[in-house]
Amino acid sequence: MLRLTNLSKSFGKAGVFEVNLQLEPGEVMAVLGASGSGKTTLLNLVAGLLTPDSGHIFLGPEEVTYQPPEQRRLAYVFQDHALWPHLSAVEHLLLVMKKPQREAAYQLLRRVGLDGLEERKPHQLSGGQKQRVALARALAARPRLLLLDEPYSALDPVLREELRLEVVSLLRAEGVSALHVTHDPDEALAVSDRVAVMDMGRIVQVDTPTHVYTRPQTLSAAKAFGRLNLLPVQVEKGRVQVNGQAWEVEGIEGPGLLAFRYEDLRPDPHGVPAKVLAIYIGRGERLCRVDLGLGEALVRLEAKPGEQVRLVPSGRLRVFERTG
Repeated sequence: MLRLTNLSKSFGKAGVFEVNLQLEPGEVMAVLGASGSGKTTLLNLVAGLLTPDSGHIFLGPEEVTYQPPEQRRLAYVFQDHALWPHLSAVEHLLLVMKKPQREAAYQLLRRVGLDGLEERKPHQLSGGQKQRVALARALAARPRLLLLDEPYSALDPVLREELRLEVVSLLRAEGVSALHVTHDPDEALAVSDRVAVMDMGRIVQVDTPTHVYTRPQTLSAAKAFGRLNLLPVQVEKGRVQVNGQAWEVEGIEGPGLLAFRYEDLRPDPHGVPAKVLAIYIGRGERLCRVDLGLGEALVRLEAKPGEQVRLVPSGRLRVFERTG
């Protein structure tokens, strides 16, 4: 469906550099990364809003690297909706349909939850309703690829979660391929078949969301999903010393950063002694801040402040090279 080969666009030290990426037909891929990592630049290159310095863009068998945006048959859903103030919801759809049919437009608006609101103009709609119009308009154009640039970031958390699940369900029902830019790891987990993690203009890992979360290949990929403890350690022969015990680890030898998620340590009577310093409760989850001797970490654990616990890794932890 989409293939990017050695794609680059420089804005001094910022931009997109030598990106290679392939999106399969019907696949929803999240592009995940911090602000300034190059996500929106990548999307604009695919859309034709920017011209690359080098590299190639293919849609199916056709190269579109220097093709103008209107010839690429793509649809772009922006963060700020980009709706015409003088057009009703249904008129937005009729404007982009190859064969405008009011009843077909009504059906699509109903599918995105806008039944009864078809004739309303943007100023008569809520933020979530405007975003639904933008999505319906994109689908009404029958694009061969849908581009979404952080489309839910301006919505409140409840509406954001509800709408993104509805959208991914609709995309799968329609068989639409999509490239979905986000900085929200929960969103990437919820909407995508695969995730491409970007850092400093480069893609550092592409895999299923679960695999990137559990088996990050780089420190930046690990950080992209959050829920991460980073402790300085010294690795010797694949082991680190933690409060008098040796943990086997993967990654580099010598000085590095031991990286593990909140759920990667579990209680065990033969584990490393640790003291519980504080408790945090949120979204049905209990987290304990514990002192492991070599540093403090957050652990998903049932314990009380001041309690002494013993912990072991659930699997082999990974050590990354220290950066910065």
